[in-house]
Amino acid sequence: MKLGILSDTHITNNYEKDKITSLINQLNLVFKDVDEIVHAGDVCEEFFLEEIEGITRTRCVKGNFDNIESLEIFTKFSIGRYNIGVIHILPDNLKDFTKKYNLHILIFGHTHQPLIKGTDFNVLLLNPGSPTKPKAPIERPGFMKPIARPSVITLNIDENDILSTFIINLKI
Repeated sequence: MKLGILSDTHITNNYEKDKITSLINQLNLVFKDVDEIVHAGDVCEEFFLEEIEGITRTRCVKGNFDNIESLEIFTKFSIGRYNIGVIHILPDNLKDFTKKYNLHILIFGHTHQPLIKGTDFNVLLLNPGSPTKPKAPIERPGFMKPIARPSVITLNIDENDILSTFIINLKI
């Protein structure tokens, strides 16, 4: 099973149509072989969620800027042996939250900064950043200054439950 993961698209009715077309074209390319798309909130408007659903089956949670009443704040599903949660803003007590829902992977958004990180309580955190309003990752000593790039993530879970996940920078 392969997931295409994005968040914080912030597309509204007054967004430039050519930029929307460019984004959908990029998503069609990078998500061409995914089984499902996961949007971790702040899609903003129903019409853009429908555009994403035109690529493939999509699940989406509600972000703090979303105008779509039908979206849930949190969702959980399983692939193989992994329980995967999706939320827009990380909860205050992350360890207790992941334990309560028995999560192995937690997908989130809100920061606009891409992240693939394991925790000391054995949960993989995934944040795809933002394809439209990216923020640079946190600067680390000894590394070059990070650059804000439009991004999404893919997550593959193979038949042996082996994970591989990649941050993909878009050309937008």
